[in-house]
Amino acid sequence: MPDFGGLNPNKIKALEEKLERLQVREKDVIEKFIRSGGPGGQNVNKTATCVYLKHIPTKIEVKVARERSQPLNRFLAWRLLADKIEEKILGAKSKKQQELEKIRRQKRKRSKRAKEKVLQNKKMISEKKSLRKVSIQDSQ
Repeated sequence: MPDFGGLNPNKIKALEEKLERLQVREKDVIEKFIRSGGPGGQNVNKTATCVYLKHIPTKIEVKVARERSQPLNRFLAWRLLADKIEEKILGAKSKKQQELEKIRRQKRKRSKRAKEKVLQNKKMISEKKSLRKVSIQDSQ
């Protein structure tokens, strides 16, 4: 397994277990380090902090240049690669796919029957509230 520097050992262990479960071997992955550019100042311009990974069997490519530190970018790239491989293997069952489907359902228009039900409920609540009001004649 690659060296991720001084990162949280629990996170590294979780990533290693996930890669083992998905049967991703280090020899099946091409790893390159590139100069990233962009925000980060002189450090980013002088050192190769961007990490590029390509999983040969699935042809999935990942490029991460989010942080200024190479070990952190390396960890993030491996984690992203594992997520993408898992998503490809599991397909519709994956967590990401489920979240997207949930958002799609939430944004979908209501059916006529559902709209009528909501309006009927609003009307009932309105009537209930109107009955609570004290009439002017009762208070005099």
